[in-house]
Amino acid sequence: MSYIPVDVRPHRSIRVAVVGIGWMGRFHATTVAEKVPGLVLEAIADPDRAAADALARRLGVTKVTADAATVFADPDVDAVIVASPPRFHPIQMSHASAAGKAVFCEKPAAVNLPDLDAALAAVARAGTPLQIGFNRRYSAAFSRAYQLVCGSAVGTPQLLRSLTRDPAPLEPETIKRNAIFVETLIHDFDILNWFNRGAVALDVRAVADALIRPDYADTGFLDTALVTIRYDNGALATAEASLQTSYGYDVRLEVFGPNGMVTAGGAPPADTRRYSADGATVGTAQRNLELFHDAYVAELTDFRDLVRAWRAGVDLAEFAEGRPEMAGGMQVRQAFAVAQAAIDSCASGTAIAVEHTATEEASPR
Repeated sequence: MSYIPVDVRPHRSIRVAVVGIGWMGRFHATTVAEKVPGLVLEAIADPDRAAADALARRLGVTKVTADAATVFADPDVDAVIVASPPRFHPIQMSHASAAGKAVFCEKPAAVNLPDLDAALAAVARAGTPLQIGFNRRYSAAFSRAYQLVCGSAVGTPQLLRSLTRDPAPLEPETIKRNAIFVETLIHDFDILNWFNRGAVALDVRAVADALIRPDYADTGFLDTALVTIRYDNGALATAEASLQTSYGYDVRLEVFGPNGMVTAGGAPPADTRRYSADGATVGTAQRNLELFHDAYVAELTDFRDLVRAWRAGVDLAEFAEGRPEMAGGMQVRQAFAVAQAAIDSCASGTAIAVEHTATEEASPR
């Protein structure tokens, strides 16, 4: 017996640097190092050198820096995952792409529209790939629901609803102003736009308050919000968020139309159940990393394929058309425009038109 040679062209590994190693950055670093074939964790950048050193030792990485500019200038780095605090996302996206790196950026990609538009324009000029971390698109349940909606299971959507409820504890002092719109509901705005495909958000009306921690209301802190969106195809959508639940992480979607209804998500029970004289109890997911673990891995697998396509000279717009889950600059800009309108509506008490600009048409994938 002997081996039969196969004519294959093996893929060159994609060397990735992770910038920012909070809980999300640590997860992405581990995913790159251990879970996605073809990706190699080349470097870690974070101002907390002790934390960066500890993660590097755990994952077998020899390059650690406190300065993101170091990895942008590293010729051995092919791609950068931006997982730093959101206020740093625009400048880091811009600098990484200017250095010729592919970029995966965690949402929300910015904290205001002017900064986001400037960053997207910079990435477009550089011509490098950009993917945004809207992980819900990669959830198996949401993906199946999307295929059903695309297959006319509901017809043209008439009513859409998306909600996010975060598990306890709530720590108001750690949460930035308007974070409920920009960091939490940004997922819901993207999902509503995605499922109501081809439609344009026209205007937004939002109400929000500090219902969980009213003692922080005077600071402008918001922990509960309800947003209504009107689309140009006539559909009406609602997005709601609470920053604390007593029962665990809860994410849901409902799309209703003339042909029926499709739902996805919820507060899924864990496999462990307890039975006692008081009845039966089940556990619930307490973190998004529990609820969306596989989705986080899948989005970085798609990022690997995006970078491979870029290397091969494939047109990135055409590539993205075949990957409906993938979100790029246009998608994050559309979601952020709804978030900004929600912020303005909440402040004014009136409906606010969604700001659509030519920037969206030029936004990179």
